[in-house]
Amino acid sequence: MSNLELDPREIRCGADAGPEVGAGGEVLMGREVPLGGPRAMLVSRTLPGVHRRMIGAWCFVDAYGPQRATMRVPPHPHTGLQTVSWLVEGEVLHRDSLGTLQEIRPGQLNLMTAGRGISHSEESPETVLHGVQLWVALPGEHRHTGPAFEHHPALPVLSGPGFEATVVMGSLGGVASPATAFSPLVGAQIAVDGTCEVPLSPGFEHGVLLLDGAIEQLEAGAMVYLPPGRSALRLSGRGRVLLIGGEPFGEEIVMWWNFVGRTHDEIAAFRKDWMEGEGFGAVEGFDGAPLPAPVLPAIRLKPRGRVR
Repeated sequence: MSNLELDPREIRCGADAGPEVGAGGEVLMGREVPLGGPRAMLVSRTLPGVHRRMIGAWCFVDAYGPQRATMRVPPHPHTGLQTVSWLVEGEVLHRDSLGTLQEIRPGQLNLMTAGRGISHSEESPETVLHGVQLWVALPGEHRHTGPAFEHHPALPVLSGPGFEATVVMGSLGGVASPATAFSPLVGAQIAVDGTCEVPLSPGFEHGVLLLDGAIEQLEAGAMVYLPPGRSALRLSGRGRVLLIGGEPFGEEIVMWWNFVGRTHDEIAAFRKDWMEGEGFGAVEGFDGAPLPAPVLPAIRLKPRGRVR
């Protein structure tokens, strides 16, 4: 999914971290963002925030639905990241400049590695849509890799008393996803029924987002951030949550519109190439024009780290 904001802001794209919850956690309140113009689909964006901009290599989290909507995201570019598409309800058709045509349904993973540059579109019939769109920043040594796409129709599951976790990216409790990852991380959907303890990697920082149901200490539209040092996550209630995490990302990045780079000039070059039809290929089969890039801000974009 594209960041369809008409005026994307590199340093004002989230909300300040809220009060602490639990042992050392903090609440990252989501910001409501309309995507797609007058008949926009509303999403809740918890990353990046003004204070906390990344969790591991995860640099972008949009949660949406459940809402009845028609998704229509025209062809648009990406660089320096992976897009992770996860549905709780609904269906979305992905097309990209590699020639991929792939539908995604709940429980399946669409993973697109942008690397040095790719373009794609997403669309759905009018239906109930509920899911999350996430981006993973590629580390320096991999950010110019060739573009790629993966579809995983079935993913491994870690089960324990009171929970069942579908491992979407990375590994959890010794269970590893087949999806390609370029840094140590985890992404999982956890179904909770009662009280449970989910194993965590102590070297990772983590984020927990309520998808549906009722889980203690979690509220809709907010993510709980947990710093490194935890070996387990205790959850109580009934519902589903998204868990993301990874080793703290050591590089500063520039994130603007649909690009992840390292400098203002690099982002400006990506924008120029896209507007001139260079470097990102063409998406065949979409009935409509590509998205034009917004105008760059008057001030230079600055590289920023995990926290501001």
